Amino acid sequence: QVQVVESGGGLVQAGGSLRLSCAASGRTFRRYAMGWFRQPPGKGQEFVAGISWSGLSTYYADSVKGRFTISRDNAKNTVYLQMNSLKPEDTAVYYCAADPNTIEAVTTRASDYNYWGQGTQVTVSS
Repeated sequence: QVQVVESGGGLVQAGGSLRLSCAASGRTFRRYAMGWFRQPPGKGQEFVAGISWSGLSTYYADSVKGRFTISRDNAKNTVYLQMNSLKPEDTAVYYCAADPNTIEAVTTRASDYNYWGQGTQVTVSS
């Protein structure tokens, strides 16, 4: 079992930055691919970014490419999402998730991620 807990959300003005953190429990964290998803108000969940277990492979949604950076520190069992140049359309609840099955790759399918956090709210004002 893996438990993941997100933190770092908040209110920021457009053009600002936030860094989300995702702390995961379990000795096998380093074997899991990790992903960030988000759910904007009134919309469905969407993939944001993912990182392989080694950190060598990353993948981003087109909407955040060049603005967001995902990284991980396996020694700290933590994944980060650095969000720069934030836009009002980035407003959403952001979820961290763990995928124990994908080996040295990143999947964008929510169904591939077995373990999910409770989410953290990010609000970007115009």
